[in-house]
Amino acid sequence: MQDSQIPADKAGEIDVNPAMALERIDAWLDGFIRLIPNIIVAILVVVTFWLLSKLVKRLVTKNFKSRDRSNLGEVLGGFMKAITLAGGIMLAAMIISPTLKLGDLVAGLGIGSVAIGFAFKDILQNWLAGLLILIRQPFEIGDQIKVGEYEGTVQHIETRATIVTTYDGQRAVIPNSDIYTNAVLVKTGNDFRRSQYDIGIGYADDIDAACEIILREINKIEGVETKPAAEAFAWDLAASWVTIRARWWCKSHRSDVVMMRSHVIRAVKLALDDAKIDMPYDTRVHLFHDQTEETDGDRNAQREGWPAPHDGAPSPRYKVLGKGGTSDPAIAEPRT
Repeated sequence: MQDSQIPADKAGEIDVNPAMALERIDAWLDGFIRLIPNIIVAILVVVTFWLLSKLVKRLVTKNFKSRDRSNLGEVLGGFMKAITLAGGIMLAAMIISPTLKLGDLVAGLGIGSVAIGFAFKDILQNWLAGLLILIRQPFEIGDQIKVGEYEGTVQHIETRATIVTTYDGQRAVIPNSDIYTNAVLVKTGNDFRRSQYDIGIGYADDIDAACEIILREINKIEGVETKPAAEAFAWDLAASWVTIRARWWCKSHRSDVVMMRSHVIRAVKLALDDAKIDMPYDTRVHLFHDQTEETDGDRNAQREGWPAPHDGAPSPRYKVLGKGGTSDPAIAEPRT
């Protein structure tokens, strides 16, 4: 009846009809009032699922914490919480709008998830890499690792990145995708680690005696493992010394490695000094000449540092050229 009282629109004219606008607003309000019970129930459903999601997260976290996998429990607990809450929101949407079908909602979410996936590709990649790291456990919290130029102790594994405290006290936030796709050196992956140091002795010194002294001093140091045993052997004939390589095993943490290295170097230095075994400096020989010999530039003739020719040393260039600066044998001063 009311619709018949509203004048019809005229073609080709812009009609401003307040009655039609009020009628539309009135219809919206009527629909909202009819949906108030549904909205109240939907809110209760969302609140219930929110509380349930918190309970699910707590149970998952507690379960993995009892297995000493608290980091993995936090990630999976957060994931289960998000899924539970998303299910509650979908159910609430269906309560508010009974005409909304679950299949249509899932299809819409599928298309939306593709767009979200492209928009947040890096975030999702880091999250998945972090989850795989926590499941496979190539390293654990407290391990000392090296990733690229960063080396330090793992403090925490988050959904996006792994937190590493470097040895000089800096905090490195390394994306999980970088860790999962690149080589990682786990310094504390085993209980013990081998260290080595090269020691140079003089060519006139006894190699076997030096190796025996080095091994004796290494084995005296507390913290050096006896199994595997330490080693010392000739390694290189360098320009100024004979290189002896010393190897030993100790605990794999960096503090132990650094301290053992310092103790070994100090003990070996003092012991070799007491045994009168030389540890020579880098020695170099420099040959000088005035580039005035007649054979300069001739690689087949004698020069400084080369064996002397059978017919004696070459004559200086000024004698060969003579007063006129010529190399004609007729006017040049003969060789003596």
